[in-house]
Amino acid sequence: MSLLLPGPSGTTRRYEPRADPLALAPGPPARSRTVFAAAHVVADPRADLSPGAPAAVDWDATLAFRRHLWSHGLGVAEAMDTAQRGMGLDWPTAAELIRRSALEAAAVGGRIACGAGTDQLGTDQLGSGGLAEVRAAYEDQLAHVEGAGAQPILMASRALAAAARDAEDYLAVYGHLLRQASAPVILHWLGPMFDPALDGYWGSSDLDAATDTFLDVIAAHPDKVDGVKVSLLDARREVELRRRLPEGVRCYTGDDFHYPELIAGDEQSFSHALLGVFDPLGPLAAGAVRLLDEGDPDAFRAALDPTVALARHLFEPPTRFYKTGVVFLAWLAGHQTHFTMVGGLQSARSLPHLARAYELADGLGLFPDPGRAESRMRSFLTVYGVAQ
Repeated sequence: MSLLLPGPSGTTRRYEPRADPLALAPGPPARSRTVFAAAHVVADPRADLSPGAPAAVDWDATLAFRRHLWSHGLGVAEAMDTAQRGMGLDWPTAAELIRRSALEAAAVGGRIACGAGTDQLGTDQLGSGGLAEVRAAYEDQLAHVEGAGAQPILMASRALAAAARDAEDYLAVYGHLLRQASAPVILHWLGPMFDPALDGYWGSSDLDAATDTFLDVIAAHPDKVDGVKVSLLDARREVELRRRLPEGVRCYTGDDFHYPELIAGDEQSFSHALLGVFDPLGPLAAGAVRLLDEGDPDAFRAALDPTVALARHLFEPPTRFYKTGVVFLAWLAGHQTHFTMVGGLQSARSLPHLARAYELADGLGLFPDPGRAESRMRSFLTVYGVAQ
């Protein structure tokens, strides 16, 4: 049966859903690249919450989704912006998410890295306590992640962006944290398209100057930096950056627009991956990267290039609301029983946007049960008044 899908201009069109999903079997981690999927959280739809209340999480469904990613050989990047850090997921709930996910990773032998930031500082406190308060907040979260047995990802901090006066302040704060870290961490540079409050991070809105400061932090502590995650949606800049990294420091692409070419690499270097778009693409992406293990970059590109249209759609401006499409696709794919998000973020994308996300994902064969996805999409459209 066909679906009547709404378009951006107010028109509708008939779409014939795909009947055959891709055959995507579980498999081991890739050998040639380290690949993390930044995972979303599943909200508890039955929680009776008022606006501004702490997040309510369906822990069983949230952990089940992580087991799904691990079963395909992917690492899980936990409590990152894909999990709505700073957009509905408060620090106490994020801390519990880190603890539970790290225990689950240990039980199944899955790789996990977790975000450590400063979001226990309320938005009304940003910058008010100065660098000392920012350092203390980072220290608390770093200790929590390490105590849980996970690899830390030092996330970009809104509070640091507000408190820092210049590049020297970034060098001081990050140097202090890296000296304290018990093992190598991942540094995360999140661009303002993902969080406008991070504009001017590393002490300058000039990206060349910011890159120099970022590299200075790494050069001062190369033994404490496993790698860097770069989320600037600028492939050229990422390639230039990874060529300047010290020996042994990985570049984890966070570019959800250009990931196939960046992971494939060139004659000089390549990127590993830590991507939000690998939440919905997990099994397909994992299988594609294993083709690089076999020395077949053409087959890798043939498998992954067709997914870029979906990624660019999900991450279209305002980019920070990509999480809505990610969770919508998880519902259609059967990873959760509802389309509800913490903080009510399910309302952040339009009906035409979500309809197009369904069409693109279905065309790729991402839904394990296309009939279930079609049925859920039909009911969703009906609720929105698009008669079928």
